Amino acid sequence: MKLIKKLFYWLLFLIALALFVGLFLPTKFRVERSAVIAQPCDSVFQYVKYLKNQETYSVWWKADPKMKKTYTGTDGQPGFISAWQSDNSDVGTGQQKIVALQEGRRIDTELKFIEPFESTNRAYISTRAIDPQNTKVSWSISGEMPYPGNLMTLFIDMEEALGKDLEKGLKNLKRLLEK
Repeated sequence: MKLIKKLFYWLLFLIALALFVGLFLPTKFRVERSAVIAQPCDSVFQYVKYLKNQETYSVWWKADPKMKKTYTGTDGQPGFISAWQSDNSDVGTGQQKIVALQEGRRIDTELKFIEPFESTNRAYISTRAIDPQNTKVSWSISGEMPYPGNLMTLFIDMEEALGKDLEKGLKNLKRLLEK
């Protein structure tokens, strides 16, 4: 009985310690990756501003070819919504909505994840001409993980996890547009 009591107190101590540590962990994250694509800026932007085109380069769209997709509104315009539903727990259910568009420069979206967990994040893809034939494309995702959810950052490195996927997506985009 004393052993069970000691284990119980140690478990309580570890939980309290984790909650205390969580008070000092960041609650916001932002991950950005960039690539240079050998195409004129206007051509690149005209491709990335359409959310349906993400199906050709984003690793998240490729994760479940059987996912159900629905679209609302006019693609490439603020208010357009691209939604998905998947039985694959790595993909889940959610939607991406175009919230702002700076023609030729940047598309801002809101990502709402519904399953397997709820969260709302912001993302953008921007384009900037380096010279007439080369464009720097930047893709960023940011969000919040309020306390005590921010304890997950002890186990998941958002910079590494999301950064890897953004890099793969940009490599796919580069390969696609430079054909």
